Amino acid sequence: MNPSLEAFSQRLGHSFRQRELLVLALTHRSYGADHNERLEFLGDAVLNLAVSDLLFDQYDDSPEGDLTRIRAHLVRQDMLHRIALSLGIPAMLRLSEGEARGGGAQRPSILADAMEAIIGAVYRDAGFDAAQALVRRLFSPLISETATQAWAKDAKTQLQEWLQARRHSVPEYRIETTRGRAHDQTFVVVCAVASHGVEARGEGRSRRAAEQEAARIALERLSAEHE
Repeated sequence: MNPSLEAFSQRLGHSFRQRELLVLALTHRSYGADHNERLEFLGDAVLNLAVSDLLFDQYDDSPEGDLTRIRAHLVRQDMLHRIALSLGIPAMLRLSEGEARGGGAQRPSILADAMEAIIGAVYRDAGFDAAQALVRRLFSPLISETATQAWAKDAKTQLQEWLQARRHSVPEYRIETTRGRAHDQTFVVVCAVASHGVEARGEGRSRRAAEQEAARIALERLSAEHE
């Protein structure tokens, strides 16, 4: 294994027996026919199970609804993006020249997908226990802050209440674009607050997730303007 991949494996805390799996996990579809989308599909399922198991242990008195909300916050795109940045994944990605020039190595959706693919690669390389151990190392430090966020009102509700308290009209949401294949799409949604001339864009694996992200960004901007 070359030095950069070896150093990356050390940051992950997993030594790959099948080096090609790690290389594949770091390969974006723009790079060529062999890319990380199948590993991403697998990693998504492994991640959800591993996080569910972790939360089951951490919150043994919490009902299903609370656990579901916390899990949704933990596995959302911006959290995976944050972890990918902390691991230095942007420098490791294999992208086409055009995608690299266009800033693909910093795009949240690409980094989140690569993070899921890496989890899938660890699973294929060494089984569920190894993948679960990786997920626990990466996500355990984030649980406390995520739980607080998850039990709070969602971003769309917070934004609507913020506007209504000031007698402003509610925001409007529209899908700006979708990317990817039908079974694996990324939605880009615009949250428009006409009374303040604010338009915020959010991305997500579903329309609802993208709307929540757009609402969160809009609320941050509005709150900053009124400080």
